[in-house]
Amino acid sequence: MNSTSGFIYNVLEWITRFAYVNLLWILFTLLGGVLLGFYPATIAMFAVCRDWLRGDTGKPVFPAFWQYYRRDFVKSNLLGLFVTAIAAFIALDIFYIQTSSEDLSWTYIPLFAFMLLFAMYLFYLFPTFVHFDIKVGQVIKNAFLIMLINPINTLLIFICLGSIAVIMQTVPALAVIFGGSTFAYIIMWLALRSFNRVNKTGAELEN
Repeated sequence: MNSTSGFIYNVLEWITRFAYVNLLWILFTLLGGVLLGFYPATIAMFAVCRDWLRGDTGKPVFPAFWQYYRRDFVKSNLLGLFVTAIAAFIALDIFYIQTSSEDLSWTYIPLFAFMLLFAMYLFYLFPTFVHFDIKVGQVIKNAFLIMLINPINTLLIFICLGSIAVIMQTVPALAVIFGGSTFAYIIMWLALRSFNRVNKTGAELEN
């Protein structure tokens, strides 16, 4: 196999991997009835991406995905309760502002700022869950600390995800086939950089 053929083979192999993980993410979300399946499937997807980024690409995808899904089913749903509660709070605020007879336009800016902060926080929440063997409460605290000390990486995540989102908006089929896994891979890649920076700076995380 010449270099060109080898390159094409590698590209096709990675395309297949991303599509397969994305498909597993969707199927296992449905397997858990969406509400109970979304967070374990998302955690499993991030864990598989973490394996790839750490050089462990030889592990079969399905057994690895199923292992992470089953192992972290309860723990990831506990984390999901926290995330869902905040998302519900934001949704209720938006609903109240839109339906209120009072002029609450002054609340738009602080609410938008909170939503932006929450989005940045989520960039580190799932990677922290899969990277550190700690309790859910510690995941919640450490993810927030890591977000605070890595503003440049957070900006890079926004730029990368925004660029990918524009491409997928142009070709919606790409979002269906690769959306979840591509976003998870990029977030996990940059989150690992943040974790390494935390280790180098000697910042203390809760264990």
